[in-house]
Amino acid sequence: MEYPTGHLHIGQLIQDQLKKDQRSVGWLSRQIPCSRNHVYKLFKRPSLDGELLLRISIVMQFNFFQYYTTEFLQSLKERTGEE
Repeated sequence: MEYPTGHLHIGQLIQDQLKKDQRSVGWLSRQIPCSRNHVYKLFKRPSLDGELLLRISIVMQFNFFQYYTTEFLQSLKERTGEE
């Protein structure tokens, strides 16, 4: 079965939210914990492991899973022909 991929790039969304929250890469690296270089690599990834995304969502107090929910619902609408 083929699944639609959409245009979701979770790494970019995390980076954008981090900037919006006026938090540094160093802050996030200490919170999850990992190196600053690893955080920069996360920003370049279009998808992340669910457990890592959950940790990031918790420390940033932002539900990044909402983007997947929105994409899922949009995909359902397209498949069923709803508007």
